[in-house]
Amino acid sequence: MLTTLLSQSQFDLPADWQHSAQIKPLVVAIAMSNLFKQTVQTQPNLLAQWINSPPTPNDCSNYAVRLNELLAKVEDEEQLSQTLRLFRYCELARISFIQSNKLATVEFVFQCLSDLAESLILAARDWLFEKCCAEYGTPINSLGEKQELLILGMGKLGGGELNFSSDIDLIFTYPDVGETVGGRKPIENSKFFTRLGQRLIKALDDITADGLVYRTDMRLRPFGDNGALVLSFAAMEDYYQEQGRDWERYAMIKAKILGEERENINHCYLKQMLRPFIYRRYLDFSAIQSLREMKQKISREVVRRNLTDNIKLGAGGIREVEFIVQTFQMVRGGRDKILQERSLLKVLPRLSELNLLTQAQVEKLHNAYIFYRQVENVLQAIDDKQTQTLPVDSDDQARLIFACQSYWQQALKSENAIFIEHSFSDWAGFLTVLNGYQQEVRHIFNELIGEEESEDQSSPLNEKLAEWKDILNYSISYEDLSAVLKGYPQVAESDYEEIFRYFYTTFQEWVKRPIGLRGREVLRNLMPKIAGSLFERDDYLLLLPRLLNIVDKITTRTTYLELMVEREQILPQLLTLCSKSVMIAEQIARHPMLLDELMSHRGLTDVLAFEQYQFALQDYLIRIPEEDEEALIDGLRQFKQTQILRIAAADILGVLPVMKISDHLTYLAEAIINSVVNIAWKQVSQRFGKPEHLEEDEKGFAVIGYGKLGGIELGYNSDLDLVFLHNAPDGGQTVGGKKEISSHQFYLKLAQKITSIFSLNTSTGVLYDVDMRLRPSGESGLLVSTFKAYEHYQKNEAWTWESQALVRARCVFGAAHLKQEFERIRQSSLALPRTSGQLRQEICKMREKMYQHLSLHSIDKFHIKTDLGGITDIEFIAQYLVLAHSNEKSDMAVWSDNVRIFDSSVECGILSLKESEQLKHCYTSLRNQIHHLNLLRKDSVVDTNEFVEERAFVRGMWQRLLN
Repeated sequence: MLTTLLSQSQFDLPADWQHSAQIKPLVVAIAMSNLFKQTVQTQPNLLAQWINSPPTPNDCSNYAVRLNELLAKVEDEEQLSQTLRLFRYCELARISFIQSNKLATVEFVFQCLSDLAESLILAARDWLFEKCCAEYGTPINSLGEKQELLILGMGKLGGGELNFSSDIDLIFTYPDVGETVGGRKPIENSKFFTRLGQRLIKALDDITADGLVYRTDMRLRPFGDNGALVLSFAAMEDYYQEQGRDWERYAMIKAKILGEERENINHCYLKQMLRPFIYRRYLDFSAIQSLREMKQKISREVVRRNLTDNIKLGAGGIREVEFIVQTFQMVRGGRDKILQERSLLKVLPRLSELNLLTQAQVEKLHNAYIFYRQVENVLQAIDDKQTQTLPVDSDDQARLIFACQSYWQQALKSENAIFIEHSFSDWAGFLTVLNGYQQEVRHIFNELIGEEESEDQSSPLNEKLAEWKDILNYSISYEDLSAVLKGYPQVAESDYEEIFRYFYTTFQEWVKRPIGLRGREVLRNLMPKIAGSLFERDDYLLLLPRLLNIVDKITTRTTYLELMVEREQILPQLLTLCSKSVMIAEQIARHPMLLDELMSHRGLTDVLAFEQYQFALQDYLIRIPEEDEEALIDGLRQFKQTQILRIAAADILGVLPVMKISDHLTYLAEAIINSVVNIAWKQVSQRFGKPEHLEEDEKGFAVIGYGKLGGIELGYNSDLDLVFLHNAPDGGQTVGGKKEISSHQFYLKLAQKITSIFSLNTSTGVLYDVDMRLRPSGESGLLVSTFKAYEHYQKNEAWTWESQALVRARCVFGAAHLKQEFERIRQSSLALPRTSGQLRQEICKMREKMYQHLSLHSIDKFHIKTDLGGITDIEFIAQYLVLAHSNEKSDMAVWSDNVRIFDSSVECGILSLKESEQLKHCYTSLRNQIHHLNLLRKDSVVDTNEFVEERAFVRGMWQRLLN
């Protein structure tokens, strides 16, 4: 076997090499490890040295002393890099020689590898520390004490169980905040140690012509890749107290302070600080479920990444041995101090001492673990590659067979070594022995930790949820995400990159937030459900950012997260509503209380009756103290948001037609106007009293709604066009207040207060945008007018466009007699005689002006409202019909909404039934489209090939009536 392997080497060996006591061990080392062969090729002095004096286990010591002697001669970081690498490869070759020739136990080999790594890391740190102090000054704390960089070695490095080609997992920390002294200018300690950490990683991790020292992984630090590279003790303590998770406890069991000194006060403090997080005072059986979930995650990863023949992650492999031991450490380590060890092999015999495992189980786990580690070390020593996968190459298989037929291992209960021999001579025999160990470990694992999955747990749905649970975290990788997405046929591979970007960006943001342990656990359960449902849909790319935005806004509000997890009816409704409406998605994100409305599907679409909005709003506000103005205003906004969500849901789900949608939005606005006026009235009257002309319970005040509000045609994003009127006589005063003012001033202050309440921007947003420009004389006119002045203006001074606006005016607040008075003024003003030719000319002139300033003028797009044949044309037609015919046909001035104006036109013989119905069809179709575009937060624009027939008909009617 060795002869076959050697035939491929580049060494000229004497013919009698097999009989040479000096040459044969070198030949074995060359045959067993390409790493050894390449090292003696690049450092030929080693070969000459080892021919005469072969490496022995006694040579694997004093790494730090020998390394520091070399580094004392180093002058710059380039020399540092080369020295570290040459030293590392030399010592790895020495250890490989010892392993290949079976001169020491498996335990001795990985302890040497760990000591070597620790020495290299510390030597590099210390050299670079002096270099940084020379450049930036020496870091000190507030007491003037010199600060140091402490390095936690995690995983196999911390446990003293490193392999030939292991990554090293590190965490950097330093004791106290402060700043440097002695440099050109002081810098904060955090910056000093960050720069030192960056240079240390570079010295270890960069691949140069001489290779690398160690692949360095910093992702186990608080907040992972998104966290600071180096944290102070205080910041570390805060993180592990507030946000540390079970997998971090699991990792911390093996954490070692590299170069630990018992008398070093900083080392002692750091250990004491971390111990309560790792080892709970009580028996912590919750850790079993956490570890079980971690193992299930790894098992799914093995399947997902096709990690076949992996002795670490596969069933019964290294990881299961580690899980068994560390489960007992996490559960009982706080009480049984003898379990507070980093080394797995030291903890194993103590488990039988505590009667947690039988002696037979301990021996089986010990023997399996040593066999696995022997296999792992041989595999990694071949080419200095991190692998735990069994080879398919026959030469590498031959190396494993030779190495594992016999080897030294330390006896379980003593320091003595025993020689283990396995009776196999081929690959099949090796696999038989390996499988035997795996079955024994798997059996013990299942007895202690494993949980047989029920039929429900192993269903395809739950399998997919489990896969999502594995990968949806701050360390999400594109490869893992792609593997899971392949299980969703409707997800295009070309979208994988964008999906990954959404998740990655979101998780990197979440990891910074003080979400807390409970919140993070709920997120772990919620996000897989969202992803599993989302990617079953065709509109996944539309929905993903909307759903992430909603969850993003509630990450620190655990109650809402739990609501989404526990109430299964919420997520399907949320997906439906958010797919149809970005407006709803944004509203829910902005106001998470709206999630409560999704708990009942029936309740969501069961909108209030028109007349109930006012009563429902009163009930909603009655719980708020009347003197708390801000709370009342917030209550108005919350009520509006809740009701709009219901109306929009009814719209999206087809429960209500477009005309009813506008009706509901209009009556909702009227209810809010009523409450706003009453709130404003109470506050103004408490200060100034009430106008003296009023009877008890009178206000003498009316709110006139114009535009969409007056026409009962409000949309989701409509503002309110308002005009305020009052009936106070000239010369009137207020009575009963702290300060008396004229009645006209009172109503002005009332109007100002009303607009202030509407426009006040609180944490819940603006109630409505209010437009007052349609009042007499526009922006230059009074904010509030008397009925008398208003009537005079409409009949004597109003422009044609103001008369058009009056067509769509309606009294939306006021006593019955005031509503009647306004309607008299409106109808009599609309019925004034007009010259039809001049009326047409002025309306057409106004329409042309609007078209020039507001239209898209695009051949590809159609603006539903402002382009020719759109909503504005239909509204102008209705307004023309009212203004042209009300003088002779009074019924034409009754209604303010376009649909009933067209009905009146038929009753008055102005339009045919067919024309009226077609105009109503065009109008409602276009409005319906605008509603849906509003829900999607899109402009009222469609492709020019839409609504072709409707536009042609509207333009035809325009030509017939107005040209």
